[in-house]
Amino acid sequence: MIDVLEGSPLLTLFLVVATGAVLGAIPFGRVRFGAAGALFTGLALSAAAPHLGAGMDFVQSLGLALFVYTVGISAGAAFFSTLNRQLPLLLAATASTVIAAIATIVLGHTLGLARDLSLGLFTGALTAAPALDAADRLTSTSAPSVGYAFGYPIGVIVGIVLVSTVVTRNWPGRKDTPALAGTSLDSATVHVLRPANLRDIPQWQEQQVRFSYLRRAGTVRVIVPGEDLLVGDEVVAVGMPDAVEAVTEELGERSARHIAHDRSLVEFTRLTVSNPDLASRSIAELNLPVRFGAVPTRVRRGDLELLARDDLVLEPGDRMAVAVDRSKLEAVHALLGDSDRKASELDVLSLGLGLVLGFALGLVTVPMPGGGSFSLGPAAGPLLVGMVLGALRRTGPVVWALPGSANITLRQLGLLLFLAGLGLTAGPDVASVLSSPTAWRAAVLSVVVAALSCVALLLAGRWALDLSAPRVAGAMAGFLGQPAVLDAANSKRADERIETAYATLFAFSIVVKIVLVPVIWNL
Repeated sequence: MIDVLEGSPLLTLFLVVATGAVLGAIPFGRVRFGAAGALFTGLALSAAAPHLGAGMDFVQSLGLALFVYTVGISAGAAFFSTLNRQLPLLLAATASTVIAAIATIVLGHTLGLARDLSLGLFTGALTAAPALDAADRLTSTSAPSVGYAFGYPIGVIVGIVLVSTVVTRNWPGRKDTPALAGTSLDSATVHVLRPANLRDIPQWQEQQVRFSYLRRAGTVRVIVPGEDLLVGDEVVAVGMPDAVEAVTEELGERSARHIAHDRSLVEFTRLTVSNPDLASRSIAELNLPVRFGAVPTRVRRGDLELLARDDLVLEPGDRMAVAVDRSKLEAVHALLGDSDRKASELDVLSLGLGLVLGFALGLVTVPMPGGGSFSLGPAAGPLLVGMVLGALRRTGPVVWALPGSANITLRQLGLLLFLAGLGLTAGPDVASVLSSPTAWRAAVLSVVVAALSCVALLLAGRWALDLSAPRVAGAMAGFLGQPAVLDAANSKRADERIETAYATLFAFSIVVKIVLVPVIWNL
């Protein structure tokens, strides 16, 4: 069997992926390893047959680049729009990394570990490949690579256990923004008892509700923005339940019938945004009420249901709910495209250009004080570029945003390739340390460094910064920079704040770890 695998690297790779999926699905108490199962099966297989890891470095780099680029694309806009609010979290991550460095120095000396091996364990326990590169150049020995390979799986396990425990918790998080995931919009027919102009209704003015249908004198039609509501009118309000309830109390009372069910003149339908000309344009720019007498009310994006605010920027694959006169339905259909096939197609030009820019940025060497230097590498480079392009959304004819389904597929594929490739290349080094007298000491240092730094970030996020559990879990995953830890969090809870926090800390934490490498070596 080993001979067959040595002759077919692709067979080896996907055998690890498949068996890893089986291992990842097995519950160990409250924890499932998920995609990280591929890492552990790869480690076991390559430890038994070291030659199976030949050539897998390329697979590992490609998978990691795909993963971090797609994360950056999806989280970039949210990150830059909330950057000012993220500064305390960046400071907390810096403090946590300094704590990890101090623990490495103190424990390494106490346990009698060589400084270069301790440095490798520090980079491995915090899963920082670019920091390992800096350590290799600084020490000119193979010990940092051995320490990294040994500490990496320990860091992954510690991260998965902690994040899986935290992400499902519910604490106030008073300084955090509420999650969009898991929320649902309400729709109600309001019987108007107190006349008002739409512009005088605070909830409509502040884009907390959308009005769609209007029934007057027995006829149902699409409401006109800025229209006067008269006593006896019935109007459909859409928004979050508390906003709908507030506008109902302000205008009158909830009607016993729902006029949205009347399709005699008005059609209510969901259309897929597949027209590439509309990607990265706001709903206000479509000008649907003026052009077609249509009112958009909701946008379905993946598992999120969003209110169709005027400032909401559309992405390929969005499903927009529209109330429109039946005679104008075909025109709205033609504008939006409404093609699921076209909306799910991958823009190869956009993806290729984005990854070229990401890899190019990763190759840039940045000088450090004291004569050293570092580069962002195939992880932080594509992530940073993805975040910037995700915030830009489009440049001329090039749409950087990826359809939701394509983004998730590429991300999962990249994650599996990265973890399988890493396991196949790191197995022999891990096995060599496990069989040495320093194994237990190296394991103690790795566990303490990973756990202590993550717990410090957890305490800071929970008590000092007053953030929600999902954001703290995403922050720990981003602090470790480990895709499998992020996957563990996402598999437990659907919350967009997890990925936003991950993207916030991923590249920043890598830079801090690189800067601390010469500090650990020289102290």
